[in-house]
Amino acid sequence: MTDRITLVECPRDAMQGLADFVPTSLKIKYLQKLIDANVDVLDFGSFVSPQAIPQMRDTAQVLEQLRLDHSQTRLLAIIANVRGAEAAIAKEAISYVGFPFSISETFQMRNTNASIGESFEKVKVIQDLCLRTGKRLVVYLSMAFGNPYGDPWNAEIALEWVSLLNELGIRTIALSDTVGIAHPESIRYLFSHLVPVYPEMEFGAHFHTRPEVWEEKIVAAFETGCRRFDGAIKGYGGCPMAKDELTGNMPTEKIVEYFLPRKMLPGIRSEAFLSAIAFSAEIFDHYH
Repeated sequence: MTDRITLVECPRDAMQGLADFVPTSLKIKYLQKLIDANVDVLDFGSFVSPQAIPQMRDTAQVLEQLRLDHSQTRLLAIIANVRGAEAAIAKEAISYVGFPFSISETFQMRNTNASIGESFEKVKVIQDLCLRTGKRLVVYLSMAFGNPYGDPWNAEIALEWVSLLNELGIRTIALSDTVGIAHPESIRYLFSHLVPVYPEMEFGAHFHTRPEVWEEKIVAAFETGCRRFDGAIKGYGGCPMAKDELTGNMPTEKIVEYFLPRKMLPGIRSEAFLSAIAFSAEIFDHYH
């Protein structure tokens, strides 16, 4: 098993829910600072309907201005359908496309206006596009640890969907704690029943969390084999369905705090990362 962590920074996730439009130039400055910090993967934007997520309507313009020549950062764009995937895949600078696939029927309809069955058919087409173009599909298995809608859920359902996605040749799946309800026991159960079974697959953790329980989630995932962690600086963003203003994204600085002393983030440029943290206030203290 690898002795390094793949750090995924998610400013797109942090910004997409802001009602005030963040100027394109400001987005570019912030994203460039994260690239200069050499985060492994940058979830930078979305190729989705501007009516659905107005904040991301300038993703293509932002992408044109990002400089990747002095960084190892790889770009990830979120898509919700085949048309969005085609738009993202056409961009040479993008390495990953991310598709939100929920095992909650209610949430999948709310998030992508498609049923689980319809979404799985989309995943098949998108995966084929990725295989033919050298891109990598990241499936975000949302509601992996439970859901608030009363839909059928248990860990075995999540495991069954991973098996089906594996059959399509998908090699990166991020288990997503969409509303911050994962507990160490469920985290350990899922990762311990996935990592050894699918050694060719990369499993990630996309946690939403309250401030006082971030570490127990990281530890539970790490100790059961997870080596890919998503975060957003200062925990900005989060799912509005959480209905808890203290439940945000996993703070990236906490991931760095945990793994940097363990020498598992060899690529991170600490001074540039601190500069990005400081600059984040220019967005999140002024746009809501």
